[in-house]
Amino acid sequence: MNVSLRFVFCNTLLLFAILGYTSVFAQDDVVRQEVITESTITTNGSTETTLKSPPASAISPTINTSNSDLCTFGVAGAVQTQILGISTGTQFTDENCERLKNSKTLYDMGMKVAAVSLMCQDKRVFDAMMNAGTPCPYDGLIGNEAKMAWEAEALEEENVSILGVEMDEQTKDTAKAGGGVMGLLALLLLL
Repeated sequence: MNVSLRFVFCNTLLLFAILGYTSVFAQDDVVRQEVITESTITTNGSTETTLKSPPASAISPTINTSNSDLCTFGVAGAVQTQILGISTGTQFTDENCERLKNSKTLYDMGMKVAAVSLMCQDKRVFDAMMNAGTPCPYDGLIGNEAKMAWEAEALEEENVSILGVEMDEQTKDTAKAGGGVMGLLALLLLL
């Protein structure tokens, strides 16, 4: 080989040898350290539940009026505040239903005049009978005699009741119930 080519070849070989040798020693100079990390996590927690108001517990009573032969119906109600719960219930009697049942019973027993007389206690029936020309019985009188007796009684009542107005039982019951409801509302407003 040529000297100059040999020189280049040797120099190249030498260069590769130096580079390889330094890289081997460079790898040995790496500092290796073992690092251990410890961590501790502590969690403290608490849960608190606050009940601000009690659940509603006023329960209205049940009033069973499922028997179709009864002339009553039940009414019940309940009111609950945060402090006080009130429940109540009552039953009312339907007087017209009782009148119809009693009148039918009297009629079935053959007491037709008594049945009509009982039905005539309802002002609507009384007025309808008078308008039809068949007045309601009056102390056992029927027909025109009963009509004259009813007219005479109407004149007496006009003279007696000029001073005041009489309330029938249903109006009195309605007034009592209204007063009870108003009193309950007033009591709740005070709470």
